[in-house]
Amino acid sequence: MKEESIEEWKPRTGLGKKVKEGEITTLSQILDRGLRPREVEIIDALVPDLEDEILNVNLVQRMHRSGRRLSFRVTAVVGNRDGIIGMAHTSGGEVAPSIQKAINAAKLRVIEIRRGCGSWECGCGRPHSVPFQVTGQKGSVRVTLKPAPRGLGIAASEIPRTVLELAGIEDVWTSSKGQTRTTINFALATFDALKRTTQMSVGESQSDRIVMGKIGGEGE
Repeated sequence: MKEESIEEWKPRTGLGKKVKEGEITTLSQILDRGLRPREVEIIDALVPDLEDEILNVNLVQRMHRSGRRLSFRVTAVVGNRDGIIGMAHTSGGEVAPSIQKAINAAKLRVIEIRRGCGSWECGCGRPHSVPFQVTGQKGSVRVTLKPAPRGLGIAASEIPRTVLELAGIEDVWTSSKGQTRTTINFALATFDALKRTTQMSVGESQSDRIVMGKIGGEGE
Protein backbone atom coordinates (compact mmCIF):
# COMPACT_ATOMS: atom_id res chain seq x y z
CA MET A 1 0.00 0.00 0.00
CA LYS A 2 1.28 3.44 -0.83
CA GLU A 3 2.02 5.79 2.07
CA GLU A 4 -0.70 8.23 1.05
CA SER A 5 -3.24 5.39 0.89
CA ILE A 6 -2.35 4.35 4.44
CA GLU A 7 -2.96 7.90 5.62
CA GLU A 8 -6.40 7.93 3.96
CA TRP A 9 -7.35 4.50 5.32
CA LYS A 10 -9.99 4.62 8.04
CA PRO A 11 -9.89 1.27 9.90
CA ARG A 12 -13.24 -0.39 10.59
CA THR A 13 -11.96 -3.02 13.02
CA GLY A 14 -9.98 -2.96 16.24
CA LEU A 15 -7.19 -4.93 14.56
CA GLY A 16 -7.03 -2.36 11.77
CA LYS A 17 -6.73 0.47 14.27
CA LYS A 18 -3.80 -1.25 16.00
CA VAL A 19 -2.03 -1.66 12.66
CA LYS A 20 -2.51 1.95 11.62
CA GLU A 21 -1.43 3.24 15.02
CA GLY A 22 1.75 1.12 14.87
CA GLU A 23 0.87 -1.17 17.76
CA ILE A 24 1.06 -4.13 15.37
CA THR A 25 3.93 -4.01 12.88
CA THR A 26 4.23 -7.54 11.47
CA LEU A 27 1.87 -10.14 10.06
CA SER A 28 3.28 -12.71 12.49
CA GLN A 29 1.85 -10.76 15.43
CA ILE A 30 -1.61 -11.33 13.98
CA LEU A 31 -1.30 -14.93 12.82
CA ASP A 32 0.47 -16.14 15.96
CA ARG A 33 -2.55 -15.04 17.98
CA GLY A 34 -4.88 -17.01 15.75
CA LEU A 35 -6.49 -13.84 14.40
CA ARG A 36 -7.62 -13.22 10.85
CA PRO A 37 -7.57 -9.74 9.27
CA ARG A 38 -10.89 -8.56 7.84
CA GLU A 39 -9.56 -5.52 6.02
CA VAL A 40 -7.37 -5.75 2.92
CA GLU A 41 -5.61 -2.57 4.00
CA ILE A 42 -4.14 -4.44 6.96
CA ILE A 43 -2.29 -6.80 4.62
CA ASP A 44 -1.28 -3.95 2.29
CA ALA A 45 0.23 -2.09 5.24
CA LEU A 46 2.09 -5.04 6.78
CA VAL A 47 3.17 -6.80 3.56
CA PRO A 48 3.53 -4.05 0.92
CA ASP A 49 5.61 -6.23 -1.41
CA LEU A 50 2.89 -8.79 -2.16
CA GLU A 51 2.63 -9.89 -5.78
CA ASP A 52 -0.52 -11.34 -7.30
CA GLU A 53 -1.19 -13.82 -10.08
CA ILE A 54 -4.46 -14.89 -11.68
CA LEU A 55 -4.39 -18.64 -12.18
CA ASN A 56 -7.54 -18.86 -14.26
CA VAL A 57 -10.77 -17.14 -15.22
CA ASN A 58 -13.72 -19.38 -16.08
CA LEU A 59 -17.05 -18.37 -17.57
CA VAL A 60 -19.87 -20.08 -15.69
CA GLN A 61 -23.40 -20.31 -17.12
CA ARG A 62 -26.48 -20.93 -15.02
CA MET A 63 -30.06 -21.30 -16.10
CA HIS A 64 -32.58 -19.27 -14.14
CA ARG A 65 -36.32 -18.90 -14.70
CA SER A 66 -35.62 -15.36 -15.84
CA GLY A 67 -33.09 -16.62 -18.39
CA ARG A 68 -29.47 -17.64 -18.66
CA ARG A 69 -27.07 -15.95 -16.24
CA LEU A 70 -23.32 -15.64 -16.76
CA SER A 71 -20.64 -15.18 -14.13
CA PHE A 72 -16.86 -15.33 -14.00
CA ARG A 73 -15.04 -17.59 -11.55
CA VAL A 74 -11.54 -16.34 -10.76
CA THR A 75 -8.72 -18.07 -8.89
CA ALA A 76 -6.02 -15.77 -7.54
CA VAL A 77 -2.83 -16.26 -5.54
CA VAL A 78 -0.73 -13.64 -3.75
CA GLY A 79 2.73 -13.94 -2.23
CA ASN A 80 5.90 -12.03 -1.40
CA ARG A 81 8.32 -14.77 -2.58
CA ASP A 82 9.60 -14.89 0.97
CA GLY A 83 7.40 -17.19 3.04
CA ILE A 84 4.01 -15.49 2.80
CA ILE A 85 1.30 -16.89 0.52
CA GLY A 86 -2.48 -16.57 0.13
CA MET A 87 -5.08 -17.98 -2.25
CA ALA A 88 -8.78 -17.67 -2.99
CA HIS A 89 -11.36 -18.14 -5.71
CA THR A 90 -14.46 -15.99 -6.12
CA SER A 91 -17.07 -15.25 -8.76
CA GLY A 92 -18.85 -12.18 -10.09
CA GLY A 93 -20.78 -10.79 -13.01
CA GLU A 94 -17.92 -8.79 -14.59
CA VAL A 95 -14.32 -9.76 -15.25
CA ALA A 96 -12.35 -6.83 -13.79
CA PRO A 97 -14.31 -6.56 -10.50
CA SER A 98 -14.19 -10.36 -10.13
CA ILE A 99 -10.40 -10.36 -10.51
CA GLN A 100 -9.97 -7.64 -7.88
CA LYS A 101 -12.40 -9.44 -5.59
CA ALA A 102 -10.36 -12.65 -5.87
CA ILE A 103 -7.07 -10.82 -5.19
CA ASN A 104 -8.54 -9.14 -2.11
CA ALA A 105 -9.93 -12.45 -0.86
CA ALA A 106 -6.51 -14.06 -1.32
CA LYS A 107 -4.88 -11.29 0.72
CA LEU A 108 -7.26 -11.95 3.59
CA ARG A 109 -6.25 -15.62 3.55
CA VAL A 110 -2.47 -15.19 3.69
CA ILE A 111 -0.39 -17.53 5.81
CA GLU A 112 3.26 -17.80 6.78
CA ILE A 113 4.84 -21.08 5.77
CA ARG A 114 7.82 -22.99 7.11
CA ARG A 115 10.82 -23.29 4.84
CA GLY A 116 14.10 -25.04 5.35
CA CYS A 117 16.69 -27.43 3.94
CA GLY A 118 15.12 -30.81 4.50
CA SER A 119 17.03 -32.66 1.77
CA TRP A 120 19.64 -35.19 2.90
CA GLU A 121 21.48 -34.47 -0.38
CA CYS A 122 22.03 -30.83 0.53
CA GLY A 123 22.34 -29.86 4.17
CA CYS A 124 23.19 -26.23 3.37
CA GLY A 125 20.95 -24.97 6.17
CA ARG A 126 19.31 -22.30 3.99
CA PRO A 127 15.53 -21.90 3.70
CA HIS A 128 15.30 -22.76 0.00
CA SER A 129 12.96 -25.78 0.13
CA VAL A 130 10.32 -27.38 2.31
CA PRO A 131 11.66 -28.65 5.66
CA PHE A 132 10.03 -32.08 5.30
CA GLN A 133 7.63 -33.97 3.05
CA VAL A 134 4.06 -32.71 3.13
CA THR A 135 0.89 -33.63 1.24
CA GLY A 136 -2.11 -31.42 0.55
CA GLN A 137 -5.50 -32.34 -0.85
CA LYS A 138 -8.48 -30.64 -2.42
CA GLY A 139 -11.25 -32.70 -3.93
CA SER A 140 -9.69 -35.61 -5.83
CA VAL A 141 -6.32 -33.86 -6.21
CA ARG A 142 -3.40 -34.72 -3.94
CA VAL A 143 -0.10 -32.84 -4.15
CA THR A 144 3.05 -33.99 -2.36
CA LEU A 145 6.04 -31.71 -1.82
CA LYS A 146 9.44 -33.27 -1.05
CA PRO A 147 12.63 -31.44 0.02
CA ALA A 148 15.13 -31.01 -2.80
CA PRO A 149 18.83 -30.04 -2.90
CA ARG A 150 19.81 -26.46 -3.67
CA GLY A 151 20.03 -25.74 -7.39
CA LEU A 152 17.43 -28.30 -8.51
CA GLY A 153 14.68 -25.74 -9.01
CA ILE A 154 10.96 -26.39 -8.83
CA ALA A 155 10.12 -29.75 -10.39
CA ALA A 156 6.43 -29.07 -10.98
CA SER A 157 3.91 -28.17 -13.65
CA GLU A 158 2.74 -24.60 -14.27
CA ILE A 159 0.01 -24.22 -11.63
CA PRO A 160 1.90 -25.53 -8.57
CA ARG A 161 5.08 -23.85 -9.83
CA THR A 162 3.39 -20.43 -9.73
CA VAL A 163 2.11 -21.03 -6.20
CA LEU A 164 5.47 -22.32 -4.94
CA GLU A 165 7.44 -19.45 -6.49
CA LEU A 166 5.22 -16.83 -4.86
CA ALA A 167 5.62 -18.67 -1.55
CA GLY A 168 9.40 -18.41 -1.76
CA ILE A 169 10.17 -22.08 -2.45
CA GLU A 170 13.19 -22.34 -4.74
CA ASP A 171 13.88 -26.08 -4.86
CA VAL A 172 11.36 -28.89 -4.44
CA TRP A 173 10.25 -32.24 -5.83
CA THR A 174 6.51 -32.55 -6.46
CA SER A 175 4.12 -35.35 -7.32
CA SER A 176 0.37 -35.23 -7.87
CA LYS A 177 -2.63 -37.51 -8.23
CA GLY A 178 -6.22 -36.98 -9.27
CA GLN A 179 -7.92 -34.61 -11.70
CA THR A 180 -5.07 -32.11 -12.01
CA ARG A 181 -6.74 -30.48 -15.01
CA THR A 182 -9.05 -28.81 -12.51
CA THR A 183 -7.01 -25.66 -11.91
CA ILE A 184 -8.79 -24.61 -8.71
CA ASN A 185 -8.31 -27.95 -6.95
CA PHE A 186 -4.73 -28.31 -8.21
CA ALA A 187 -3.80 -24.88 -6.86
CA LEU A 188 -5.65 -25.32 -3.56
CA ALA A 189 -4.08 -28.74 -3.00
CA THR A 190 -0.63 -27.13 -3.41
CA PHE A 191 -1.65 -24.36 -1.01
CA ASP A 192 -2.89 -26.96 1.47
CA ALA A 193 0.46 -28.76 1.32
CA LEU A 194 2.29 -25.51 2.10
CA LYS A 195 -0.11 -24.86 4.97
CA ARG A 196 0.74 -28.25 6.45
CA THR A 197 4.36 -27.17 6.90
CA THR A 198 3.08 -25.06 9.82
CA GLN A 199 0.82 -27.74 11.26
CA MET A 200 3.33 -30.56 11.73
CA SER A 201 5.26 -30.74 15.00
CA VAL A 202 9.04 -30.45 14.75
CA GLY A 203 11.68 -31.92 17.05
CA GLU A 204 14.45 -29.86 18.55
CA SER A 205 17.02 -31.45 16.23
CA GLN A 206 15.16 -30.10 13.20
CA SER A 207 14.03 -26.72 14.49
CA ASP A 208 17.31 -25.01 13.60
CA ARG A 209 16.80 -25.95 9.95
CA ILE A 210 13.43 -24.23 9.65
CA VAL A 211 12.37 -20.59 9.30
CA MET A 212 8.99 -18.92 9.18
CA GLY A 213 7.73 -16.22 6.85
CA LYS A 214 9.98 -13.34 5.84
CA ILE A 215 12.76 -14.32 8.24
CA GLY A 216 13.92 -16.75 5.60
CA GLY A 217 15.09 -14.03 3.23
CA GLU A 218 17.83 -13.06 5.66
CA GLY A 219 19.55 -16.38 5.27
CA GLU A 220 20.51 -15.81 1.64
